[in-house]
Amino acid sequence: MTTSHTPAAVLGQAGGLEKALHTTFAVLVLASAVRYLAGHGFGDQAPWVLAGAVALLATYAAGPVLPGRVWLALLVAVWFGLLLLAPSFAWCAVALSFVALRVLPFWPACAVVAGMVAAVVVQWTRMADRLDPTIVLGPACIAVLAVGAYRALERDAVARQLLLDDLHAAQGDLADAQHQAGALAERARLSREIHDSVAQGLSSINLLLQAAEREWDDRPAAAREHAAQAATTARDGLDEVRRVVRDLAPAELAASGVVTSGAAASGRPALPGALRQTCERLAAVSGIDVQVQVHGTPVSLGPEVETALLRTARGALANVLEHSNATTAVVTLTYQPDSVVLDVRDDGRGLVDRTQADPDRGRGLAGIRERLNELGGTLILESEPGEGTALAASIPLAASEGPS
Repeated sequence: MTTSHTPAAVLGQAGGLEKALHTTFAVLVLASAVRYLAGHGFGDQAPWVLAGAVALLATYAAGPVLPGRVWLALLVAVWFGLLLLAPSFAWCAVALSFVALRVLPFWPACAVVAGMVAAVVVQWTRMADRLDPTIVLGPACIAVLAVGAYRALERDAVARQLLLDDLHAAQGDLADAQHQAGALAERARLSREIHDSVAQGLSSINLLLQAAEREWDDRPAAAREHAAQAATTARDGLDEVRRVVRDLAPAELAASGVVTSGAAASGRPALPGALRQTCERLAAVSGIDVQVQVHGTPVSLGPEVETALLRTARGALANVLEHSNATTAVVTLTYQPDSVVLDVRDDGRGLVDRTQADPDRGRGLAGIRERLNELGGTLILESEPGEGTALAASIPLAASEGPS
């Protein structure tokens, strides 16, 4: 069964649930049909009930070829018709509740589950001809426990995914640090090579030529000897330069063309989609309404700039979640001809004391500022108590990277 899940579907990522859901649904439909036949026999409604059971199974099996919400609506409609004919099929609502949780976001799924619970209670009450508290409260309690449990599981799953994202980001930072350390070590080695070989050779040539110039008139033989030694030293220096160049050429040099042209050849800009995914995850866990707005024409900015802006957004949203008590946050990405600007605004309590007003107080904001500074960017933080906080990160773009 392949369903079209919205990004916030409660059980949209629980792939291991599918096999158990298939089996449970089929067992409940067959058991309900057998229960009906055992109680009513093959009477006038039996053919309709059996045909409805077959239609319900067929509709369930059509999941891979139908849009998720259309498929769920058909399932609920066929089940409701069966429920009117035979209340025995009320137990199928248990499996259908998990289908709703798998296809829909949380609150629409709750509405569907509540509607099915109400239908089950009404039909069972009609069948019993009296109001039984267990009939009313039993299905409701099962629904509340199921939805609540899997809501908690989904939040835990999103939190774990955020931790994994942070781990991947940390691994990327570690790789960058190792690369920078290697580059510094290579620069130090190059400096030593040049100082110990090429620079000394050039100094010797300069001294020999100065000596030849001083003795050119009075001691021409000595001057010619100095000039010959300078030529020999120059040839040796040329050989040394060739050796240094040959030895210093890294294995990555062959791939440098790919690295330098990667931003231009990367295709559709990835940053807006990555921002939306980050905000959707935060909204699913926290309940904060996080909106993403994109202004201008999106272009590929290169991996360094896009990574810096995405990590800036994550850091700012982490502060919103931890400190602001906000209900709404807006992330705005603006592509300008000569720069790209990321704004993160919330309607929270703002910075409540003067120490928080210092943008370098916490390592989170300090890290954001350092990352932007490495790319020539700037960070502006504005806040008033009770009026929310606004963070603006701006990075200048090269002429070739700006919007056309």
